[in-house]
Amino acid sequence: MDTSRKALIFQGGWDGHEPALVAHRFQKMLEKHGYACEVYDSQEVLADKEKLMGLDLIVPCWTMGEIAPEYSRNISLAVATGCGLAGCHGGMCDAFRQDVDWQFMTGGQWVSHPGGDGIDYMVTIHKGSSPIVEGLEDFPVCSEQYYLHVDPAVEVLASTRFPVFPSYHSSNKAVDMPVAWTKFWGKGRVFYCSLGHHDDVFEKFPTAGILMERGLVWAAGGKCER
Repeated sequence: MDTSRKALIFQGGWDGHEPALVAHRFQKMLEKHGYACEVYDSQEVLADKEKLMGLDLIVPCWTMGEIAPEYSRNISLAVATGCGLAGCHGGMCDAFRQDVDWQFMTGGQWVSHPGGDGIDYMVTIHKGSSPIVEGLEDFPVCSEQYYLHVDPAVEVLASTRFPVFPSYHSSNKAVDMPVAWTKFWGKGRVFYCSLGHHDDVFEKFPTAGILMERGLVWAAGGKCER
């Protein structure tokens, strides 16, 4: 393993999203590609700005909760100077709901999942949008279908059609909601995938696992290509 390539995962928050299991899965994905990956069960490591600046990738797995302004600023600075940021589901885009700068950096914020868990829906791959989705085909999922408020600057790699489950939003026209996207924060690469309500979604629907693994590696690779 090339220990010069470093990733950090911090996990916690709401237990319903199985943050420890997701963190372990992402650790294994990154180690396959030669990254030395450290996993932390608290946020205290985020106080070490110099450590964060030396990373290739930061992966938050922390649904809801709060983050100290200093910690949030340290991540933002590290990403702006070239460290990647990648995550899934509520672990990245339903984290730290009061921190609007976090939402700006990550590209979106969860607002609802009509029907809850166990919704059958399709994920549509946006072919040609990124090497991350090269060779991937549309695929079905049975999980939560995330409705998000999304930064118009993101590059959408995959999307899903709403409504599937009838609710108040169904009175509006049908909309295509991003499922996976990329964006940039300064010099840093950001990747997000809304799948991952439970850890096993990446096994039950293998294309979801491929998409997530490729997204992690893409976000981590920004420093290598400069």
